[in-house]
Amino acid sequence: MRSRKSSEFEQLGLDWNGQGLMAGVDEAGRGPLAGPVVAAAVMLNDADPVLGLADSKVLTEKRRERLFDEIRAKALCFCIAEASVDEIDRLNILQATMLAMRRAVEGLRLKPAMVLVDGNRLPILKIAAEAIVKGDAKVPAISAASILAKVTRDRQCLLMAESYPDYGFAQHKGYPTAEHLAALRALGVTPWHRRSFGPVRAVLEAQ
Repeated sequence: MRSRKSSEFEQLGLDWNGQGLMAGVDEAGRGPLAGPVVAAAVMLNDADPVLGLADSKVLTEKRRERLFDEIRAKALCFCIAEASVDEIDRLNILQATMLAMRRAVEGLRLKPAMVLVDGNRLPILKIAAEAIVKGDAKVPAISAASILAKVTRDRQCLLMAESYPDYGFAQHKGYPTAEHLAALRALGVTPWHRRSFGPVRAVLEAQ
């Protein structure tokens, strides 16, 4: 008789029997012009489930904050990692994202038998792994990882806003909104900005 877990993984098209611990992995912050990219890896506890998990982008900020605390309290283990602005500029955003994901997986206290990663790319890992497109809406552990990564990065943006209050980081979180682009042109580039990204590079070249 097949386990409920193996049936779930068959529905995802995975050739895995669901035996052993599974970690979900997701990131936040690939698109912004400023700040690090943050990744999280989460191993949920089936005996103590977190209800209401979903892709972090469809949840309210208040709901994400509540789930952030609950995930950290109930998960078997988790790890939140990042790649810095310097690493993003040196490696490119894709490779920096893969680096942050790898750091998150390698930082887990327990070793998973399988790693499920949101998206269509996989970091280099020494553990069996599968990429799941829209995994943050399909796999609870990936949803949990997306929430940890998003809340952590949003909190970092609030710290950026304290240091550079005129840029609006608390509102746009580093994304290229009209407000952010206007501030960038008027005030110049901060140490938090990704110099390899087009709008930032254009401001530097115009100086």
